[in-house]
Amino acid sequence: MFTEQMVDGRGNTVLTAKRTFDRVSLPHLGNQVLRMGVAANMGLDSADIPYAAERGVNLWLYGRSFGKATVPLKALLAHEREKHVVVMLGTFVLTPRGARRTVEKARRELGIDCVDLFLMPWLGCTSRFSPAIQDELVEMREEGIVRGVGTSIHDRQRAGRLAANSILDAFMLRYNAKHPDAEQDVFPHLATRDPIVISYTATSWKQLLKCLKGIDMSPWPGADTGATMPPLTAALCYRFVLNSPHVHATWTGPANREQLDENLAALEAGPLSVEEEAWVREYGKQVKAKRKRDYV
Repeated sequence: MFTEQMVDGRGNTVLTAKRTFDRVSLPHLGNQVLRMGVAANMGLDSADIPYAAERGVNLWLYGRSFGKATVPLKALLAHEREKHVVVMLGTFVLTPRGARRTVEKARRELGIDCVDLFLMPWLGCTSRFSPAIQDELVEMREEGIVRGVGTSIHDRQRAGRLAANSILDAFMLRYNAKHPDAEQDVFPHLATRDPIVISYTATSWKQLLKCLKGIDMSPWPGADTGATMPPLTAALCYRFVLNSPHVHATWTGPANREQLDENLAALEAGPLSVEEEAWVREYGKQVKAKRKRDYV
């Protein structure tokens, strides 16, 4: 367990909530969540939603393509609303009205009064950040129909600027062993406002899980899984991401319950050692050199 630091509005360094490898208190919201949230649009059955909740999951990504998860998630929220954090990811937000309409739709579908966190989708691609849209986001936050506003974004330099100075409470970023560049472009700008950081695609869309010719790695330094390394396991990919003190949580999009259990095992395994993290980082570097498609 360790204590995070942030800078308050007067420039003073203050201590914030303690967290462990598997749980964290989200800044701006205050909820304590499991550091692995579930995106239920990749194949989970309806029965897997309450099962995941029983395993401790209480951070949920919701959006237009999450139809199969709607009914069980709505039922879960009807009984245990305060235990769960709902993150709504928009699809296209190009006008103030579009932003509000997206939030209202999620409220109706899930039967909730307030969306905990509304994320503008892929800022600069499928959403705009005009002054009018910013005003609408602030207005919805002040009305209480959303508790926080944020964005998913690929443009890391822009994300760094917005992290330092904007109305946004949260950022959904690509961060993994193949794409660790948020460490230079975004993370140094977080201290002033302490926004929520949720990462996605820990496995780089499974590229880190597939055998790749021409990889030259030293023996795995850890005690476990050495016989199968490389490529990486999903658990090692998630542990690498969660090793970062700047990442509050990461999304997992399991195809089935078995994969859900395998991914959650990363939390039970705990942080990587210094040697293990360096090994995973080097492997990701080699994968990027051979698989150069930046969009994955």
